Amino acid sequence: MSSNHFSSAELTSTQRELIHELRLNSGRAVMFHELLSDKLGLNATDHKCLDFLNRSGPVTAGQLAQLTGLTTGSITSVIDRLEASGYVGRDKDPKDRRRVIIKVVSEEMEKISPMFQSIFESTVKILSQYNERETKLIHDFIKQCNEMTLTVMNQFNQGENESRKC
Repeated sequence: MSSNHFSSAELTSTQRELIHELRLNSGRAVMFHELLSDKLGLNATDHKCLDFLNRSGPVTAGQLAQLTGLTTGSITSVIDRLEASGYVGRDKDPKDRRRVIIKVVSEEMEKISPMFQSIFESTVKILSQYNERETKLIHDFIKQCNEMTLTVMNQFNQGENESRKC
């Protein structure tokens, strides 16, 4: 079989178990954020975009699209909803008045932070079980998975744009 096409039969049992746990983690993360989003009066996409904004600092809509892997059209709708809910604001870029910068409303973010405290503390406790070398290995794996996911999302978005041109 070519290196571009894998089947689960080619994986070790440990690799299959890890992929199972990654899928379980992904599913639970989606459900967790859906639950929190509902409590905040947002949908899960808006909530995660708000998280990207909170971590990145003020950005343009185009930059937020690149960070999230969403299309600029989708991001515009997300920003509109987040602004209507009071979580973000739009400011003119002081360096280029034609550009708009999106930034979080810090008072609203302070209301959200406590919802994540127990998850943060539990994660730190789990990480404390690993030495520095193991933690770097886990970090590298997760980083590569995140980059791969963004690449696949961008490929999907490009395919969607190509099919619209036809």
